[in-house]
Amino acid sequence: MKLLTSNDWQYRLLRTIIQGIIGVLVANLDLLVSKLTFDPAIKTMIVALCMAVLSPIMAEIGSRNDDHHDDENSYIIKG
Repeated sequence: MKLLTSNDWQYRLLRTIIQGIIGVLVANLDLLVSKLTFDPAIKTMIVALCMAVLSPIMAEIGSRNDDHHDDENSYIIKG
């Protein structure tokens, strides 16, 4: 799937947006599941923790693809 493997700017942006959506969904589980209750201050922490976990995972997935092709958006200077 190109969304997970490409490091083009539009795919990186889309992965970041998806990470935020996942974080908000997890933080609002109390609205989806009536037996859960989260304090509003805790919801902010849940979103931040989701982003902190998902961000390195997505970065690792994208970096594995960098070894296989040259990307015009690459910041690596080859000499």
